[in-house]
Amino acid sequence: MIGHDNIPFLDLVAPHLELEEELVSVFRSVLKTAGFVGGPMLEEFEREFAHFCGVQYCVGVGSGTDALRFALMAAGVKPGDTVVTVPNTFIATAEAISQAGARPDFVDVQERTFNMDPRKLREYLETSCRLNPATGKLLNRKMPRPVTAIVPVHLYGQTADMDPILELAELYSLIVVEDACQAHGAEYFSKKQSRWKRAGSMGHAAAFSFYPGKNLGACGEAGAVTTNDGALAQRVRMLRDHGQAKKYFHDLEGYNGRLDSLQAGILSVKLRHLAEWNHRRRERAGYYHQVFTPLGGSVTIPHEPQWSKSAYHHYVIRTEHRDQLKAYLDEAGIGTGIHYPVAIHLQKAYRSLGCQEGDFPVAEKAARAILSLPIYPQLSFDRQKQIVERVQEFLSTKTVSTQRLHTQQVPAH
Repeated sequence: MIGHDNIPFLDLVAPHLELEEELVSVFRSVLKTAGFVGGPMLEEFEREFAHFCGVQYCVGVGSGTDALRFALMAAGVKPGDTVVTVPNTFIATAEAISQAGARPDFVDVQERTFNMDPRKLREYLETSCRLNPATGKLLNRKMPRPVTAIVPVHLYGQTADMDPILELAELYSLIVVEDACQAHGAEYFSKKQSRWKRAGSMGHAAAFSFYPGKNLGACGEAGAVTTNDGALAQRVRMLRDHGQAKKYFHDLEGYNGRLDSLQAGILSVKLRHLAEWNHRRRERAGYYHQVFTPLGGSVTIPHEPQWSKSAYHHYVIRTEHRDQLKAYLDEAGIGTGIHYPVAIHLQKAYRSLGCQEGDFPVAEKAARAILSLPIYPQLSFDRQKQIVERVQEFLSTKTVSTQRLHTQQVPAH
């Protein structure tokens, strides 16, 4: 049902109308200078976003998938390697690994955060792998491929628990590339360093997507790699531009993965508002928390550990009545999403990996129960109140129905 009073899952119109004059001025500047690819506008955004993330280098690329693929390749992942990640993420995470010539392998996630479980990662490295005495490299026992990298995904805007992941990576000499495509501005408190760190500043490199629906979104496709490694950054610059060290001198076989100057300029404008937008997202998440917490077991709200400051790219609840609740909200004109309904290891595209249902039970259980509710900076309190009221209405009817069913099943004395 579509109508004027409907509440969309995501509003991409309002923020662009708010910033219309600033965004149009970027377009005019590009037209007047013909600076369509590269140049000062791109370099300015790269400097600004590197500073925002707390790193030395940012390299703009064509998409988040490009960013992760280039970061892996530049960090040293080779064709034939194995890269460990999680099964509950957008398929681009695995695609980037495959497109770098490597094979994705998976470890399950924490039940409360949906992020990589460091205990499962340790178990994988200790039991599913062995050290090759000839090379000193880690090999997968089932398929004798070198295990060279870990890709923790900061899912839904919340960072993975990075300290133990980085410790394991150091112990086994593994590369860590953060998939920060949903975590612009998210923070992690590192006990090891006794300070808060931004997503994108903890691994050897990190990949960001600026797809329009992200917390920091372009008006089209865009992405970036962040790192503190100057050599890695330079290699990404070459990979994005046909392997060129300078024009027409190609040191390696690269790709066409450049970030348009227009998108870079748009991102620079929006970056100035990102901290405030993320603050509003956290306010809206706080209201959801406040209302849904008393509902107890009928709905499970996102868990935010003390070491995390989520950017709330999505607000994901869990309920055993997920599909019915989604249909109920659809009928009420409230948009929702499911991120993601099928874990990667069960997708047809990755059938060749030989995974089966039950291999990663936590991720699979989550896929059956998760529902993303609207959460964006321009979501008004009145509209958010309508959303929670509809959720409460639905769950109250389910509670009554369950109680009636229980009463009917109680045998008479």
